[in-house]
Amino acid sequence: QVQLVESGGGLVQPGGSLRLSCAASRSIFSIRYMGWYRQAPGKQRELVARITSGGTINYADSVKGRFTISRDIAKNTVYLQMNNLKPEDTAVYLCNADQVPTGRGTDLRDYWGQGTQVTVSS
Repeated sequence: QVQLVESGGGLVQPGGSLRLSCAASRSIFSIRYMGWYRQAPGKQRELVARITSGGTINYADSVKGRFTISRDIAKNTVYLQMNNLKPEDTAVYLCNADQVPTGRGTDLRDYWGQGTQVTVSS
């Protein structure tokens, strides 16, 4: 139904910034949930930020005030602007799409990108 490709990860010093991109293979206009998750070594995957088709945004407390999720509908792309990065932000960041509309209803399966590595280190 949709393929997701993340990009923009890399190595950055503490206090630095990165912008992650999630390029979708189709329009994201009507996808109910588009979000960013992350998974660090030895830790469970956690929701970082999510935006709904109606524009409602949620952030994990750990990133609130530092990260911003946004959409560019024309480019079929979701972004995660990451500012004031901390070592504890180091993780693989994954793009997620949930409740993707189809021609016959709504696909309730989750779709995931391959992930992009973010490493925050001096």
